[in-house]
Amino acid sequence: MDPKKGDKEYVGFAALPNQLHRKSVKKGFDFTLMVAGESGLGKSTLINSLFLTNLYEDRQLPEASARLTQTLTIERRGVEIEEGGIKVKLTLVDTPGFGDSLDCSDCWLPVVHFIEEQFEQYLRDESGLNRKNIQDSRVHCCLYFISPFGRGLRPLDVAFLRAVHQKVNIIPVIGKADALMPNETQALKQKIRDQLKEEEINIYQFPDCDSDEDEDFKRQDAEMKESIPFAVVGSCEVVRAGGIRPVRGRRYSWGTVEVENPHHCDFLNLRRMLVQTHLQDLKEVTHDLLYEGYRARCLQSLARPGARDRASRSKLSRQSATEIPLPMLPLAETEKLIREKDEELRRMQEMLEKMQAQMQQSQAQGEQSDAL
Repeated sequence: MDPKKGDKEYVGFAALPNQLHRKSVKKGFDFTLMVAGESGLGKSTLINSLFLTNLYEDRQLPEASARLTQTLTIERRGVEIEEGGIKVKLTLVDTPGFGDSLDCSDCWLPVVHFIEEQFEQYLRDESGLNRKNIQDSRVHCCLYFISPFGRGLRPLDVAFLRAVHQKVNIIPVIGKADALMPNETQALKQKIRDQLKEEEINIYQFPDCDSDEDEDFKRQDAEMKESIPFAVVGSCEVVRAGGIRPVRGRRYSWGTVEVENPHHCDFLNLRRMLVQTHLQDLKEVTHDLLYEGYRARCLQSLARPGARDRASRSKLSRQSATEIPLPMLPLAETEKLIREKDEELRRMQEMLEKMQAQMQQSQAQGEQSDAL
């Protein structure tokens, strides 16, 4: 018999999920999404289609002559979306100019610097005295758009993905997939998957479903995994399919491409993955794996000879403009913070060694399974 409130054995821990839900709803959620890829692949249209908003209404597209010397820039746009009483602060990081100039060598460096700057800012805030109101501006996900007109990944695509695959969750996307026949789409997907494996580029890995999940969720999860890279079509225009029902899509002389039709593209799977099922997991992977790796490297660099001077440590622990900076603290308190950082570094080193041992064990088990 289930415990009731009147039973003496009832404590009330079953209400904890409700407490967490109310607190999360009151605080709201934030999510930072980066889009990258060459111009003309429908990045802006897809983002507007995913979130049913218009983030680019004030954008002015440069002329063709201006693009010859255009360099990559980083643009950040924010919008608050509310649905069913749930508020989400969406920050979109765009990379206009990527791959547009004649010389594209090292054009991805501003993206790498931007991602690392967000990690550095979070590390500074986390190492400060006031850690209650830390603003998380880290990039949680990167949608990388791949051209449907090539034969897989170009050298520029490989170079960009190699530079960022250990710093951000990458989700490859084939833009303007309505330019391909179904068999061509599947062939391109397989080619891209083979190239990613060959180049040892890590993309976002879906977590395994729990055994207690319902069969419908397991089926949807399997479909999303099989869809990578997502072949998508974006459109905010409402058309009438067959002249009867209104749908969002693109009308051609030979028919209508419906954005939300799973037989036409992977738009629904991408939106389900980003919003409904894996948004929180993307944030957790960013914090627990990608950011912790960056943080461990920073702490290791501080432990090297010549890096223990008080100036570098005060820089790491400095506060915002409204707080008292570390150099103004008493010497005893500063030394205490240094000892705490040393202890934290030791724990991080132990954690890294443990992770490496687990990875070696998993690799050995995999080799044994292949041998069998």
